[in-house]
Amino acid sequence: MFNRKSLAFLETLMRTASPSGYEAEAARTFRDYLSDCCDVRCDVMGNTIAALNPDAPMRVMIDGHYDEIGFQIVYISDEGLLYFRNNGGIDKLNVPSSEVDILTARGRVPGVIGKKPIHLLSTDERNKAVELKEMWIDIGAEDREEAEKLVSVGDPVVMRSNFRMLNANRFISKGTDDKIGAFIVAETMRTLAKRKLNVAVFGVGAVQEEVGLRGASASSFAVAPQVGFAIDVGFATDLPDVPKKQYGDIALGKGPALNRSCDNNIVLGQMLRDTAKAKKIPYQESVSHRATGGTDAATIQLVRGGVATALLSIPNRYMHSQVEMCDLRDAFAAVQLLTETIAAFRGDESFLPVR
Repeated sequence: MFNRKSLAFLETLMRTASPSGYEAEAARTFRDYLSDCCDVRCDVMGNTIAALNPDAPMRVMIDGHYDEIGFQIVYISDEGLLYFRNNGGIDKLNVPSSEVDILTARGRVPGVIGKKPIHLLSTDERNKAVELKEMWIDIGAEDREEAEKLVSVGDPVVMRSNFRMLNANRFISKGTDDKIGAFIVAETMRTLAKRKLNVAVFGVGAVQEEVGLRGASASSFAVAPQVGFAIDVGFATDLPDVPKKQYGDIALGKGPALNRSCDNNIVLGQMLRDTAKAKKIPYQESVSHRATGGTDAATIQLVRGGVATALLSIPNRYMHSQVEMCDLRDAFAAVQLLTETIAAFRGDESFLPVR
């Protein structure tokens, strides 16, 4: 599957700190990896746009966001404890006792998220989820004065880097949503750089997806594609008590899930499926758990006069936690599918779904 250079890039990208609105570290890693094979630039928001054959009339965009969920400091107490709010949709049940890094002007400051010990909780308190406002970040400071020498109100916070391969195929990391998508975009661009292309291809590492699909809105307006592929994570349902009758049958290691929803162009979706069957690339069928929205595909689709879009979902366990799990086989199949589909474009395709 992936070579050593690709796997080294994956680990480096996963270990970057890139909370929504503060993605410079991931952007730099993404940009550096593609600079030897693509024309690369960044926009004012922090999106990275890598281009191949940019002057071709038909324009194709591949999008994966590299921002991650996190927190932001709002108050420093007299005891030197840091109070915070969420930055993106965090699962508050997974937050207590997490190790974190505060991203300051002088570098990372380590800390741990604390709460009242269980021994001191009332019966009612033990039976309910702890709210974020009842937690704090402890950096070991003795008082406010010491804490303020290290951190400031407004500093962003991320979970501590924790990338780890569990076996030959599966890994865990904070921020897998959606750095695995950004990784797939980069690998697809490097693969397409070796192919003869009839279309312009723009690989986008997008920002601020977790706070409203904002980076994809700006970057797709600038690129003005006719075709847009969004790569994001999707719910793996190969776990106990996840209802397949409601969310479908999606497993790690069986290929990316191709979605059917209002965000997905019918003709483009059929092209992906035909390519997968012809090239024997594994994929899974998915009906999005909502009719529209939730990923960059929904934003890209509505840019300018409309874009033919398709969402490729990489199965993910434990989404929006610090131990998200994905499978390299799914990522590799996604790269293959995107590469073969885009390389086959003649440059005059019609994606009108009306027969």
